[in-house]
Amino acid sequence: MTDEQKTRGTRSLARRVGHVLLGVVTLIVVTVASIAFGLRITPLRSVTALGQTVGVGSTSPTASLRGPGEVDLFGQPLPTQARFLGPVRPRLVLTDITLNQQVAGLFAPDTQSGSAAALGEQLANGWKRYFAWEITFVAVGALLLLGMVAGWRRHLWSWKKVLVTVLGGLLVVEAVNVGLIMLTATTASTVLHDVHSLGELVGRSEQPPLAAAPGPPLRGVQAVVMGDSTAAGLGGPPLPDPSPQDQACGRSADAYGMLLGRVNRWNVRNLACSGATIRNGLLGPQSAGGGSIPPQLAVAKRAVDASAVVIGVGANDLNWGPMIRLCAVSVTCDDRASTVFFQRQLSSFARDYYELLRQVSGLPDDPKVVINLYYAPFAPTADCITGLT
Repeated sequence: MTDEQKTRGTRSLARRVGHVLLGVVTLIVVTVASIAFGLRITPLRSVTALGQTVGVGSTSPTASLRGPGEVDLFGQPLPTQARFLGPVRPRLVLTDITLNQQVAGLFAPDTQSGSAAALGEQLANGWKRYFAWEITFVAVGALLLLGMVAGWRRHLWSWKKVLVTVLGGLLVVEAVNVGLIMLTATTASTVLHDVHSLGELVGRSEQPPLAAAPGPPLRGVQAVVMGDSTAAGLGGPPLPDPSPQDQACGRSADAYGMLLGRVNRWNVRNLACSGATIRNGLLGPQSAGGGSIPPQLAVAKRAVDASAVVIGVGANDLNWGPMIRLCAVSVTCDDRASTVFFQRQLSSFARDYYELLRQVSGLPDDPKVVINLYYAPFAPTADCITGLT
């Protein structure tokens, strides 16, 4: 063999190796992009359990092969107590709640036979349906990308080679996708099937139903208001003949509960107290005015004739006042430290809020429950704090 033939053979081998490497790299890129596309675009699969709708999907892929899933409560992600095998894990999204007698079973195992098992079965079925759709969307993404590659090389390839490239590439992509999915899907279905409550998933300790406060029934009360200073009407004119608790809590004659009573000619009992949080105020006792205020929900349970309950709470749980003061005097209030702090407050509030909903579902005579939102204290264009920094 001459030197020229050797050189030509070496170049030919180098070209073949280069083509193989290029093909492998292209296939890896197509596989990763197709799976990412499938996970991104596959919609949540809705399941109905205990009268509520839960969206079932997947988290973003991670480099770890084992870790927690995610439960999104009103947009606040909470890691699950359960750990799942595989880089892709379940994500459960609950964006709305219908308050009924079954809501307690969503966060704590219901005493009714079969309800807890139904929750786990519905979640497991939703997870399987989600990945059936994900496999389809991955195939669509792979066909698009492989078609683009084949179209780019069509002037050099025969139609048979184009067909083999597209179909062969699709098989490789789906083999990798299904392999990774099955690693998670099989174990996740088992874990979800054994779930009895969302509270169990996020590791929240279940509290027994709150007992009614000592005292006789509050007959003739048609509506009850619970909450913090916004519901109490702090800063308004005092109630006529206020009790020590009314004074300690800053309850006002202009509170919206009192206005509601005057307009509708109802007997409204305002239990709201300035500074109240869910834990220390609504579900637990609160220190105010040098004394102890009983849990608002416990007192509300004495209003056995109430047909409506209005709740306005959350600002104190999130330390809204201190955060506003911090932002007013700081150059920036969205730095990493304050953001992490606020996210932790949100996570804690989400857990407490669902405990509140669970407890409220046990009120006597199944009253209509209204969660009253806060007003916006500042307009989007407000400049009233300009110059305070």
